[in-house]
Amino acid sequence: MATLPNPLPKLTTDPSGRTLGLRLPPGRLIDTTDEGPWHEPLLWHAEKVASPGTWQAMGAQAARAGLLPVLVDMGGAQGGPADWELMPGETSYPGDHDADEVLAEYWEDGAEEELAEGIEPFGPEWPGLAPAASPTATADARAGQVADSLTDGSRAWLKEPHLALVPARRSADIPAAIGWTGPLNYEDDVARLCTVLRSWEDRFGIRVVALGFDTLVVSVAAPPATPAEAEWVAAEHFAFCPDTVAQNGPDTLRAYAEELVDEPVWSFWWD
Repeated sequence: MATLPNPLPKLTTDPSGRTLGLRLPPGRLIDTTDEGPWHEPLLWHAEKVASPGTWQAMGAQAARAGLLPVLVDMGGAQGGPADWELMPGETSYPGDHDADEVLAEYWEDGAEEELAEGIEPFGPEWPGLAPAASPTATADARAGQVADSLTDGSRAWLKEPHLALVPARRSADIPAAIGWTGPLNYEDDVARLCTVLRSWEDRFGIRVVALGFDTLVVSVAAPPATPAEAEWVAAEHFAFCPDTVAQNGPDTLRAYAEELVDEPVWSFWWD
């Protein structure tokens, strides 16, 4: 996978990050993968639990240093990123794939397994990408708001969120940059999912805000504003992560779509 120069090795001798223009709290560099230590750190994460305001305080200065923020869940049964069986060597480059083609392939496979009424108003043929929506906030502001909601206890998706910094070109690439394997039972090359996230960045202003062992949370600056728009987006969600609809919430696209209207957070979980 093509990557930017990784600034994280500098933290080995400068844990505070001052040479990178950062003021970091005590933290840990992670280079642990499924096959042993990686040749350079994949991410840094703080030792203490994040609190509201942490994301905004770190985001701008981290971006100037070539790093992007993401919350990582340290409190799950599978532990933190050092225990997640990361596979950066098995990850391609998100820019080498096409979001429409990736989703069409997922849709055709998933639609065959669902009852016709479960994916109404659509059928077995992929309906295509949903149109871009109008933003209700800037992408960075919305990401900060969602990060705060994940650290103030108002949303219970993360048990123990810690701030992490990842060397990545764009927020959508964060899972691929660390070789995240959360969707491994569904897709063994997470870069293909990151290709979809890139498309959502462009059309809906998403940012990858949090990762758990098998969960992904994104903020949404331009959510669908009407039920019809939401149904089209719901089709993309079903293709991207069928468990979101089939196991982790409403069991039909129409019911799931109702929850997406003006919703600033999308969450996904792979069995």
